[in-house]
Amino acid sequence: MIPSILPTYARAPFSFTKGEGTWLIEEDGRRFLDLGAGIAVNALGHAHPSLVAALTEQAQNLWHVSNLYTIPQQTELADQLVAQSFADTVFFTNSGTESCELAVKMARKYWFEKGQSERVEIITFSGSFHGRSSAGIAAAGSEKMTKGFGPLLPGFVHLDWADHAAIDAAITAKTAAILIEPIQGEGGIRPVPDACLKGLRELCDRHNLLLIFDEVQCGIGRSGKLFAHEWAGVAPDIMMVAKGIGGGFPLGAVLASEAAALGMGAGTHGSTYGGNPLACAVGCAVLASVADEAFLAEVRRKSALFKQKLRGLIAAHPDVFKSLRGEGLMLGLKCKCANTDLVAAGYEALVITVPAADNVVRLLPPLNITDDEIELAIARLDQAAQRLKPK
Repeated sequence: MIPSILPTYARAPFSFTKGEGTWLIEEDGRRFLDLGAGIAVNALGHAHPSLVAALTEQAQNLWHVSNLYTIPQQTELADQLVAQSFADTVFFTNSGTESCELAVKMARKYWFEKGQSERVEIITFSGSFHGRSSAGIAAAGSEKMTKGFGPLLPGFVHLDWADHAAIDAAITAKTAAILIEPIQGEGGIRPVPDACLKGLRELCDRHNLLLIFDEVQCGIGRSGKLFAHEWAGVAPDIMMVAKGIGGGFPLGAVLASEAAALGMGAGTHGSTYGGNPLACAVGCAVLASVADEAFLAEVRRKSALFKQKLRGLIAAHPDVFKSLRGEGLMLGLKCKCANTDLVAAGYEALVITVPAADNVVRLLPPLNITDDEIELAIARLDQAAQRLKPK
């Protein structure tokens, strides 16, 4: 018999009832050190006081009002994002998947408005993840996500992630945009080198293409900059964000330049819940902390500390770990053992990690994790690795 919850997740056997900062508390009382943060969602940890206060205050006034009306909290958050980024305009969604849907629509509508409606193709890359909607799975293109869900939304050209020469060859008179994650998350914590992001920007400028960055997982301070593409000194035309921007409350956004948003007038897109007062009040509180340069400097310092200690962990367990990758507090341990075995051993050591492709275990802690918690994380990962050593 099918359960009351559609069984689309292979869930770990835990029921967490409370969260405090970097800690999750199971209903049996066990305290787990959370290095997953809801897959890079809880940017400020669980139940952060400033987010609780923002949500509580807004909940006492207004929860929802249609986007037929001006929503002051939405305007405030949009103004903050525009001030802190390349963008001129913002549309709020409820998730990264919804943000992908709009980014694809926006890119295609841009060329329609330019009188070049044949330009509908978007170049994407192997290992990518852009959500599980029709556009998201078609963009990623992997058999794992697309099998059985045809016919797929057409208009995506899939290239190998590191095949630079293939990009030029794939551009035709039908090409509208290039879509890429500056750091792949689900694909195994694979940062795109700065030189490559610069090369993509130059390529798009040369061929008059739109450049779309998916920063759903790597954005909002996760890399040590507010947005990961800032490390390369380039800017996209369209950008998708979600996860960390809501700090655990459902919130996403599409940021765009005025030029890229050319075709998006009244009636071209909408969302019942997108940009609601509750979500935007929380989003404003998240940005008030995360966009502060002193906060971002601390993320970079903690990243250096964590990396240093993780390299020691790798050296101590050469049969378990192969290498370290990632930026900021978006880190990945490439494993020699099965990554799912390490995640399971971590549960026994009361530490939560997240598996990814390429046999990688992701470490995505809250951005305000403390130095002492980093020390404890290493100790618990060491315990997990000890469990996996050959007898």
